[in-house]
Amino acid sequence: MALIETNVTEKIGYITFNRPDKLNALNLEMRDGFVSALSEFRANPDVRVIIISGKGQAFCTGFDLSGMDPEEPTKVDAFYLEIFAMPQPVIAAIHGHCLAQGAGIALCSDIRVASEDVRFGWHQVLRGLSSVSGPSLGTHYLPLGISLEHLFTGEFLNAEELSRCFVVNRVAPLEKLMPAAEELARKILAGAPLAVRVMKEAALQGLKMPLESRMRFSGTLMSGIIGTEDAQEGLRAFAEKRQPIWKGK
Repeated sequence: MALIETNVTEKIGYITFNRPDKLNALNLEMRDGFVSALSEFRANPDVRVIIISGKGQAFCTGFDLSGMDPEEPTKVDAFYLEIFAMPQPVIAAIHGHCLAQGAGIALCSDIRVASEDVRFGWHQVLRGLSSVSGPSLGTHYLPLGISLEHLFTGEFLNAEELSRCFVVNRVAPLEKLMPAAEELARKILAGAPLAVRVMKEAALQGLKMPLESRMRFSGTLMSGIIGTEDAQEGLRAFAEKRQPIWKGK
């Protein structure tokens, strides 16, 4: 049984955690399989959007410390950066428990869709541990006071709280979670592939820059796609009042 399942359907690449008996806690095999799946999809021109999900009762409950080198969680920054480096938009469809490194994976994704039963957060202080994603990512996406309260207490956030803090883009009943994620994916697929990738690069890389540098960087990227086949097709389709046919060129 593959602990990380992958599939490509209609230009959507699916990565699914498949260790439901352990609430999709990450062991080394899963971690390596997840990184390999990201690499495979990064190199696949037919994958234009990625959806990450988990089987069973949880999205992912973090690293399985019972079977992992105690030093492994301290190396998690490289693991997260693999997700950030993906050129395609990444959607996390989270349900049940989405904890510790599972929460980190969700926050490294570009878009998050949550089920109504989601429990999200970092319980490390209750295990005598600290966290990489909680202090670095949780405090970025959540208001500081809210994030610190949950990091200090180990209490979880529910779907309503995540929505109120704009951490998730959509909340759906559990049975409609994947359809909601796929609906977003299809909306992304309606745009030109190169334009979507440039939008992502401009937005995420620009966050590291002062405003003036950010605008110059975005302008440079925009100039690079104006002459592409897809850009010309988009302009023609607009003038001819029809749907464009994208080639990714």
